[in-house]
Amino acid sequence: MAEDDKGLNAKLIRAYMKLREKRSELKSEFEAQDKVFEENMNLLKERMLEYFKQPENEGATNFSSEEGMFIRTTKTKYWTDDWESFHKFVVEENAPELLEKRVAQGNMKQYLEDNPDKLPMGLNTTTEYTITVRKK
Repeated sequence: MAEDDKGLNAKLIRAYMKLREKRSELKSEFEAQDKVFEENMNLLKERMLEYFKQPENEGATNFSSEEGMFIRTTKTKYWTDDWESFHKFVVEENAPELLEKRVAQGNMKQYLEDNPDKLPMGLNTTTEYTITVRKK
């Protein structure tokens, strides 16, 4: 490698690391400030939820004023702590729609390495080069 290339590459690394450090500083500052905003907004949401707990507002789902409106919605989340049993249930009930449609990246990679002649129909792949910069 020519000396000019070594000097240029060292400059690229130095510039990259400076930018990365500055981004990290700015991100930390932003996250600290944003956390305060988020906490205050959550306090306001709690106050708004209190509106619906008042007996005179029983059954209401929204409040409207000249400033705008707030709406109470219900959100339910589902999860399992026992994937083996859940997977068995999905297979027994023939209910694959209970699972999200995404490929487990690490498992697929390992499967293809172990079974290079068994490529699933409809499988798409994208491979790209990336750069990692580290301090010495």
